[in-house]
Amino acid sequence: MRVIRPVLLPLVAALVLSTAPAHAASVDTPAGKIPLQQGLPADQATVDQLYDQLDYQRATQAYLWGLPIVGFNEWQKAHRNVFGAKDTDMLVYTSVQDKLGILTPNATTPYIVGFPDLARTGPLVIDYPQGASAGGVGDFWQRPVTDMGETGPDHGKGSKYLILGPGQTAPEGLDAATYRVVQVPTFNMIVAFRALDADPAKAKAVISRFNMYPYAQRAQPGHTRFLRPEGRAWSQVPPRGAAYWASLNEILQREPVQERDRFYMAMLKPLGIEKGKPFQPDARQQKILLQGATTGELMGQSIAFANRDPAARYRADTRWEYLINFDVGQDTGSYAPLDERTNYFYQAVTTSRGMSTHTPGVGQAYLGTAHDKDGAWLSGDKNYRLHVPPNAPAKLFWSLSVYDTDTRSFFANAPGDVVDKSSRANLAKNSDGSVDLYVGPKPPASGASNWIPTLPGKSFFVLFRLYAPLESYFDKSWKLPDLERVD
Repeated sequence: MRVIRPVLLPLVAALVLSTAPAHAASVDTPAGKIPLQQGLPADQATVDQLYDQLDYQRATQAYLWGLPIVGFNEWQKAHRNVFGAKDTDMLVYTSVQDKLGILTPNATTPYIVGFPDLARTGPLVIDYPQGASAGGVGDFWQRPVTDMGETGPDHGKGSKYLILGPGQTAPEGLDAATYRVVQVPTFNMIVAFRALDADPAKAKAVISRFNMYPYAQRAQPGHTRFLRPEGRAWSQVPPRGAAYWASLNEILQREPVQERDRFYMAMLKPLGIEKGKPFQPDARQQKILLQGATTGELMGQSIAFANRDPAARYRADTRWEYLINFDVGQDTGSYAPLDERTNYFYQAVTTSRGMSTHTPGVGQAYLGTAHDKDGAWLSGDKNYRLHVPPNAPAKLFWSLSVYDTDTRSFFANAPGDVVDKSSRANLAKNSDGSVDLYVGPKPPASGASNWIPTLPGKSFFVLFRLYAPLESYFDKSWKLPDLERVD
């Protein structure tokens, strides 16, 4: 006879106590009191209540799962419907106003972005230019497929990339010495890059040499059109409520189902989202979807701004967290990093290998926080100081940006469009080379050169970027202090 060791008795007792007796009248659950009849749900109304709870729980998880593909679908729709962009056109985002629709953009470097649909273009050529840039191609789940530029296989020297979609193969007789062949697992994709040269003329020259065209038109490729937002209102931020589910259904209908996502597709089926069928949710489904989106976003906010994962902390003695604390390919061996990617995709958009670099002197690094030194939420009503110690570990430059927690983008009405400060700006420095930055509704007595304004009545979070991070970032010997309240 097997003996239960004393150390296990409390666990066994807890399991016994948590199990309802076979003839209990009801059982208390997080979904409320469930009436029973001989150990089963008491009646059809109780069964319906449990199904509603089942579908609601699934809707909250499906909301989190869908964040990356909905974000890209909204951006592609804006390109087409607001800017009139076609598959081989690129949008150039330069100013703060240009970037207001983007999740946590930087205000320092221009973004050049396109969203081709390989189902329409067929195999696509990207003639990527030589020069100081960081770019890449990603699928519609925001997984990087290849970097381009300084962190890509061309190492900033330029190259021709041939992009293939699902089921597409390299043409016979392809000159392997001319093209780098890249297979994308979704038909829709992003191609994006940033011009990194501090000289605007050189950055503009790099942009002008970019070209993208269908492989079938390689004999007469034409030239990529570069469009600009020109003050038009737009957004790629995943919408709230019913619009979120309409967008998710729309893009799922246009893409093959990834093997990893088949259970999520099964979870969405009782909610009215099914491959090859129209999305026409009934009143019950609509109610559950709205509840799921509301709770799902609150869960996303908690994961993004109050991360419970100890591995998210850059250093245990500060509140700064890694913005990207997962493999950007979204595969961690025995599991896919669901919470880790929620942390990122709720507050940001696009990934590349260079954005999660482990190599000193190349790529970018991102640290973020929504808290001050004492653990309170950052508030637009209060004033803060960030002391940036000397010898910040950035080969190119560093920057601090401020974002509205509601939109996860810049404050739309930031005074003077001042939303960040960078080491490329004319900052006042201390005698030891350190910099004191001020964030709040009022400028410090020392003046506005180091001040980023906030809006009273709004909470915010910040990102500290390091371009080409150095060894003291990776070994954590350089400490970035927390934001401190100042009067």
